[in-house]
Amino acid sequence: MQHYSYLDLAPIPEGHTPAEALQATVDLAKAAEKAGFHRYWLAEHHNMPGIASAATAVLIGHVAGHTKTMRIGAGGIMLPNHSPLTVAEQFGTLATLYPNRIDLGLGRAPGTDMATARALRRHMAPEDTFPSDVQELIAYLGDTPGPVQAIPGTGTHVPVWILGSSTFGAQLAAYFGLPYAFASHFAPTHLEEALDIYRRSFRPSDRLAKPHVMIAVGVSAAATDEEAIYLRSSQLLAFARLRTGRPGPLPRPTRDLGEIPAPILEQARYALSCSAVGSPATVRRELTALIARHQPDEIIITGMMHDHGARLRSLQIAAEVLSDLTTPAAAA
Repeated sequence: MQHYSYLDLAPIPEGHTPAEALQATVDLAKAAEKAGFHRYWLAEHHNMPGIASAATAVLIGHVAGHTKTMRIGAGGIMLPNHSPLTVAEQFGTLATLYPNRIDLGLGRAPGTDMATARALRRHMAPEDTFPSDVQELIAYLGDTPGPVQAIPGTGTHVPVWILGSSTFGAQLAAYFGLPYAFASHFAPTHLEEALDIYRRSFRPSDRLAKPHVMIAVGVSAAATDEEAIYLRSSQLLAFARLRTGRPGPLPRPTRDLGEIPAPILEQARYALSCSAVGSPATVRRELTALIARHQPDEIIITGMMHDHGARLRSLQIAAEVLSDLTTPAAAA
């Protein structure tokens, strides 16, 4: 494994404001850079009271401006919500402001409910144009300008990743010869199948010579297993409330998950099962097992905690473990 990175949704904890959540993201990014994280990605979600990263490109620029060397990017931009030209202009501008530091991960899902998707897109098309939109976007970032240009954008060659939680993204990333990131932190079902398809089907491109895989893992690390499990309860509650139509700010942790119906709790535990939860020794054991099983080129961790200080400590524990499990390589 070559690198370890961090995925942040800029969670808004109960009792806190979006402004505080965005400041916490900046603090966490600075800590991640100091701890040796290679990338810091932010994810596009809409109409979610507990997530402050809706204007993802804007937040990426803000975080890039408060860090110095770490790659900052989107994990990801939900391309069906935008025109390829708009995304090329946004990320071309970011790459011009912060050369060799910007990543662009592209997702096919809306990142929200259908009513909000309609509000974002104005006109919903029944056909799936994701593959052609990816090609169009890559062309805008290339060296050969067409009749329509992304300015800034042309010639920036912003690294493009395909994100996925099913086999479709794996097939597409392999066909286009692009790096692939799997959303195993909330959708582990097809992880092994998708990685196998991607690796077997990969076609070298002018952007990538061989397959390059990143998997996402939830991490809740603390001094003891008991404390880490307690801190993680916020994410379980948030997931369960979202599934039952009650989205809101990130809940405070609890030792009593009795409010969650048993079938929903089981769903939440499974969805978040690609994770490492516990003391430093437990996290080391669980991350080692995941890396040995899936052999990723990179791992990207995420973990929403109500207390910012606890989240910083979790990040630092994870970095200490992951730095020991990483083989130095040239930056991808």
